[in-house]
Amino acid sequence: MYVAPSILSADFGRLNEEITKVCEAGADLIHVDVMDGHFVPNLTIGPLVVKSVAKVATKPLDIHLMVQNNTFFADLFLPLKPKFLSFHIEEEKHPLRLIDYIRKNGVSPAIVLNPHTSVSSLEYIINEVDMVLLMSVNPGFGGQKFIPSVLRKISELRNLIEKTNSKCMIEVDGGVTGLNIAEIDEAGADIVVAGSYIFSSNDYAEAIKALKI
Repeated sequence: MYVAPSILSADFGRLNEEITKVCEAGADLIHVDVMDGHFVPNLTIGPLVVKSVAKVATKPLDIHLMVQNNTFFADLFLPLKPKFLSFHIEEEKHPLRLIDYIRKNGVSPAIVLNPHTSVSSLEYIINEVDMVLLMSVNPGFGGQKFIPSVLRKISELRNLIEKTNSKCMIEVDGGVTGLNIAEIDEAGADIVVAGSYIFSSNDYAEAIKALKI
């Protein structure tokens, strides 16, 4: 299991130190939540802060757009060359066009599904993306509880990937802890995002190790 600590739960007063600590503690990616205050009620960080994050991080960035006007925001963050740039299918009228645009800019395109959005919405694009991010909480805030029905959704997505011979990875974001990681792994996830579970722990390395099942 790959682990992507979400800096949404980090101490922003010492963000550089926090990023260095989780990179040294065994993180595989650094998850960055970009919220615009419209698609979700919260407002987080822009490209200037993420540029600073990229300078400090020794692991690739995993940027998750929770925004309206995806192309506008993609243009802000693509120059930072994250590993993944993900956008919500619920907010994009032409996902294939945006997927192609992200890939042509040298970044792995990823698509996000909210908890209520069916896996069937991916049937005709699953072979075009490198990752699908399944939200296991309603997006917008950290520290929420995992929605159990997403376990079945992970399994459904894994079945679709196998049926279509896709190379797509599955990422799960929201309420991930050491208590539910075994179920998430068994359902078929490849990557987990964890914010408060890691950053509220006394030992980042132990918290990350508990998720690397």
